[in-house]
Amino acid sequence: MAIGILSSLLASDHSSIVSMNLFVALLCGCIVIGHLLEESRWMNESITALVIGVCTGVVILLTTGGKSSHLLVFSEDLFFIYLLPPIIFNAGFQVKKKQFFRNFMTIMLFGAVGTLISFGIISAGAIQFFKELHIGDLQIGDYLAIGAIFSATDSVCTLQVLNQDETPLLYSLVFGEGVVNDATSVVLFNAIQSFDLTHINSTIALKFVGNFFYLFISSTLLGVVTGLLSAFIIKKLYFGRHSTDREVALMILMAYLSYMLAELFYLSGILTVFFCGIVMSHYTWHNVTESSRVTTKHAFATLSFVAEIFIFLYVGMDALDIEKWRVISDSPGKSVGVSSILLGLILVGRAAFVFPLSFISNLTKKAPHEKIEFKQQVTIWWAGLMRGAVSMALAYNQFTSLGHTQVRGNAMMITSTITVVLFSTVVFGLMTKPLVRILLPSPKHLSRMLSSEPTTPKSFFLPLLDNGQGSEAEQGNRSVVRPSSLRMLLTTPSHTVHYYWRKFDDAFMRPVFGGRGFVPFVPGSPTEQNGPQWQ
Repeated sequence: MAIGILSSLLASDHSSIVSMNLFVALLCGCIVIGHLLEESRWMNESITALVIGVCTGVVILLTTGGKSSHLLVFSEDLFFIYLLPPIIFNAGFQVKKKQFFRNFMTIMLFGAVGTLISFGIISAGAIQFFKELHIGDLQIGDYLAIGAIFSATDSVCTLQVLNQDETPLLYSLVFGEGVVNDATSVVLFNAIQSFDLTHINSTIALKFVGNFFYLFISSTLLGVVTGLLSAFIIKKLYFGRHSTDREVALMILMAYLSYMLAELFYLSGILTVFFCGIVMSHYTWHNVTESSRVTTKHAFATLSFVAEIFIFLYVGMDALDIEKWRVISDSPGKSVGVSSILLGLILVGRAAFVFPLSFISNLTKKAPHEKIEFKQQVTIWWAGLMRGAVSMALAYNQFTSLGHTQVRGNAMMITSTITVVLFSTVVFGLMTKPLVRILLPSPKHLSRMLSSEPTTPKSFFLPLLDNGQGSEAEQGNRSVVRPSSLRMLLTTPSHTVHYYWRKFDDAFMRPVFGGRGFVPFVPGSPTEQNGPQWQ
């Protein structure tokens, strides 16, 4: 008997090894094909991975006789604990901070208020239409969860569609909204699951709102504190004089620790790790050796890239999970109807806040180039129509038990979620690039006007742009002409939040936590060749 158990365990281990080999080979294939399609007007790596995943699922389905379509079982922990953190952290680490915070109020308006509007419309529409279709026994909590699930835009795919340098304003808004949107959707979803919504009253509503703001503020502060702690430790101890490996390892581990601390305290890990990335790029990154700067920049970007490909590859494979499709096989028309209604609600829900909130945002802007033009509004509306792995993970959490379900209504929602994710990512994703080129045929002038962030890890070894945006290493060794807007800010300071923040940052924050121009002189440090910059 013991021998039989041992042999079955060995067989199970070997099958897992075979699955992992195939999956890693598919990841390599996605990277190679993505490279070959780099100049494609339509394709991007997200869609490539998704299509390869679907094709692989078909092959596995045929070879197993219709028993299975995937190599790995979908796991929310795999997604939220291991795959999502490097993607969101790298987004914060690479973002053009000045552009992001210049549009911070608009981003919060879209990401928080807009998501709530979309949530309300999708939830109300689901209650209205799904009850008439009689898709299953869904409760009020399920309908509200549907609103939260389909309010989560796919920031991963959207970031691959737009270019940060060509369309900085659009990238800033769509990217920032995507991060805040994901955090808002997850917070909403968790609140729906934790509150008794069968008897809603004013007390529960106030607690719900209070909990919402508590999570937002606490998560942001935790990310900032963790980022500052990493900067302080690396600046004071300066690991690079003995081993660059230690400072690189500490940066990576501190970034991941911020996310796990948020999960430990039931906060929003997405917001925490995002703001940790911003703080670490502003302070910590400048406190390490030049070789560590290059290493961390590429390490974070590579981890994010592989995680993105992994997610889309798996979503494509899981789309053909035969177990869930078999439950609803007797009513394919109803499944198509549910998916169509959800897509319609997504279109309406997004339009209901993008255009009105853009109008409100434009009322607060004085300079014409800071206002969101109608063509840009259409692009923002379209780019945020895609749904991805966040929606999938939340749907599995709500409507399955460990990835399995035999309940008709739950299976209907899972298959409809899969359909919406596939359709929106492929169709809307394929059309986003051409749409941006049609609506914004000459985006480079926007870059010269709007992009004045001179220093981010992403631009460390990029060539100088027309507006004088160069790497900080280059700026430390030679004189580089600053953008006119920044020169005006320094010569004729305006009473803006950014101006006062720079004064506070230079006077109090950078002397303590380091940063550009405030790294102490240590033998063997990046500042050795230029002499001490701060005493």
